[in-house]
Amino acid sequence: MNIRSLTRGDGVVIGAAVLLFIASFLDFYSVDGLDMPSAWDTDTFGLVLPSLFLLGFIGTGLLLASRFQPESRRLAGVPMSAWGTVLLVAAAWTSLWTLILSPDRADLGAGAILAFLATIVLAGSTLFGDKVPALKGPLLPAPGPAPVAPYGGQPGQQQPGGYGYPGQQQPFGGQPAAPYGGQPDPAQHHGQQHGQAHGQPEPLGPQDQPAAAQPAAPASDFAAFWFAVPAARPLFAEDGSGAQIAELAPGTWYLAVDQRGPAALVAQTQDGRRGVLQDTSGIQRG
Repeated sequence: MNIRSLTRGDGVVIGAAVLLFIASFLDFYSVDGLDMPSAWDTDTFGLVLPSLFLLGFIGTGLLLASRFQPESRRLAGVPMSAWGTVLLVAAAWTSLWTLILSPDRADLGAGAILAFLATIVLAGSTLFGDKVPALKGPLLPAPGPAPVAPYGGQPGQQQPGGYGYPGQQQPFGGQPAAPYGGQPDPAQHHGQQHGQAHGQPEPLGPQDQPAAAQPAAPASDFAAFWFAVPAARPLFAEDGSGAQIAELAPGTWYLAVDQRGPAALVAQTQDGRRGVLQDTSGIQRG
């Protein structure tokens, strides 16, 4: 379960469901001089509880559960989000008729009014949430991607002697330089005088050869990068069997470590699983 897969529209649905739950404990109708019960008193209000409030609760649960399930998961052959939408619209329709068909000597109570407002918000957010840009964004902002470490290393680890961390440079010839004002090594000074006396230069040893510049390693054709998906995307096994090993959720950063073909990526999840992301349309690079 990844809470970052929830959108702002889902947040509105959660808030409206909480309001509907509170309304179920308030007076549904009010009569002067009488203490009217809430909708939980089925002896008084009959089908108001199951046809309005329980439909709203079940529809909200199915809608939110669909956000954490693969798109292929269905209930009686129908997607869970579709079930939730139908139940929430039915709850709003029932709430409307409880306002119209209120008893003659009773006024609308706080429970009936709040229930109508909550079900209208639930149905509207479900039907039009994907069409309103302000509701399509993620409910929680995605964290910024961490710096890409060399493949196989941990992010944030310094690689000693690696790129960006040069070692200490030695003076030409490999001999450490004497401190300022210090005396040179007597053995080294004697060897230099002996070579000069015979007029022959000393042969260059392994430590006397100039440090040859190391050729840079050829750059890889693919540079790892962080990315996020705009919608839930399946991650398939690398062996080409077509088995789904994970699902990438929006609002989470994943690491692309290789490329397969012209469009597919080899992605690594936060728990270390690797697979092929075949649908790379609309991804956001970090």
